[in-house]
Amino acid sequence: MMISPHNDKAQHRHTSSFWSSPSLNLGLILVIPSVVLLVLVSTLVPHPSTFSPLSSPWKWRYGGHWYSSIFNGSSTDSPFMEAETDKLAPNMCFSDALIDKDIDNVTSTTRVVKRSSKLEMVEAYMARARSSIKEAARVRNLTSIHQDPDYVPHGPIYRNANAFHRSYLEMEKLFKIYVYQEGDPPMFHNGPCKSIYSSEGRFIHEVEKGKFYTTQDPDEALVYFLPFSVAMLVRYLYESESLKTDAIGRIVIDYIHVISGKYPYWNRSLGADHFMLSCHDWGPLASSYVPHLFNKSIRVLCNANTSEGFNPAKDASFPEINILKGEADIGGLPPSRRSMLAFFAGHLHGYIRYLLLNEWKDKNDPDVQVYDQLPKGVSYMSKLKNSRFCLCPSGYEVASPRIVEAIYAECVPVLISDGYVAPFSDVLNWKSFSVQIAVKDIPNIKKILMGISQRQYLRIQRRVKQVQRHFVVNPTPKRYDVFHMINHSIWLRRLNVHIQDFGVP
Repeated sequence: MMISPHNDKAQHRHTSSFWSSPSLNLGLILVIPSVVLLVLVSTLVPHPSTFSPLSSPWKWRYGGHWYSSIFNGSSTDSPFMEAETDKLAPNMCFSDALIDKDIDNVTSTTRVVKRSSKLEMVEAYMARARSSIKEAARVRNLTSIHQDPDYVPHGPIYRNANAFHRSYLEMEKLFKIYVYQEGDPPMFHNGPCKSIYSSEGRFIHEVEKGKFYTTQDPDEALVYFLPFSVAMLVRYLYESESLKTDAIGRIVIDYIHVISGKYPYWNRSLGADHFMLSCHDWGPLASSYVPHLFNKSIRVLCNANTSEGFNPAKDASFPEINILKGEADIGGLPPSRRSMLAFFAGHLHGYIRYLLLNEWKDKNDPDVQVYDQLPKGVSYMSKLKNSRFCLCPSGYEVASPRIVEAIYAECVPVLISDGYVAPFSDVLNWKSFSVQIAVKDIPNIKKILMGISQRQYLRIQRRVKQVQRHFVVNPTPKRYDVFHMINHSIWLRRLNVHIQDFGVP
């Protein structure tokens, strides 16, 4: 159909009059800015659920204690694990979505995309590791099916040998620690190596050497280490006369302020992918604001006391090891030559020891020998090596170096405590190589231990010898030793956290 020039002009006049209408112009003036504002808000502002309590531009999601059911072998098809995989998958293309946005500052855009891309890559690796561990947990054999030239986890000392082995191998491939360089010795980057707090100092020194797991690129790290030593802070800052701990709390708070102002990593996760480590009692910091700073962080503690806020889902327990010499004394008499049923020697130190000493110290029972002080000329280590069971009561702290001393002496540890989470209990089945006695049953210690048959005792004692490798402190760490097991505990906690970067520089 042909349109005449006259009709075309008429149509143009009609259109022009329409657009020149005063009422329409007024409507457009009011509507267009509102639409633009809504578009900008919906584009630039994340969904409210992604904001942290401190309005962080990142989202982190805490997964709960998923690995507990995995290593227990109780539920490999948990709803959480299925949901975890489903929710992680869509986030892997975040950097591509960011590139599509219209951002004016090209230099800034390039920097943001690079950092976000690394974070998304890290989270993608973590998602695959979770899936791999979950799949390995379906195998209920007592022996791992994975090949390993050094050691293949096996036997009932593990909650799930195959899942632990898969997790350990994934850690060796993926786990990276960034150590903040801020802070000076002796309170930072340093720790005691020959004392009851040796575990703390040895770990700090090994991490500082940079031979295992560490990276110089913070963008590729899975976790970030806060390298202060609580033992050294107490030594130099604790005011024993006034019992004041204010100075210790201030220096830790100031350190967090420094690293959170200089780097983006603490703020993006509220510290959920950061860890601190302490074998000293957490008490000197408990009265300050410091514990609140670590509400989301991974605390690696010897004093793993649930009654004092230790949370096994995000905190890790590691062993208290008293190393006074260069290396530990490992080994003991064979079971047939151990003449003593149970042994303990230690000063009055907390209410549990009071109950133990009050009940057994003066009984002069040759089977259950309990001392607050050993007779002159009697060797503590020889007593451990000659005893079938070694009593390990909590003191003022729930942890005790006697647990590892017993394992070194191949003496079955008897744990007597309230609220104690034993080291590496995510993967180790402590009931298979130790005896656990409730505090209320202290009067019945002899009856309980005598009730364990010779056959059962020999089984437990063999497992104590097997589990030794996970508690040995080597001058240079060896696979599966205590240094690597501590790192594995941290690795498991990091698996619980998913961090999503929204591209804010």
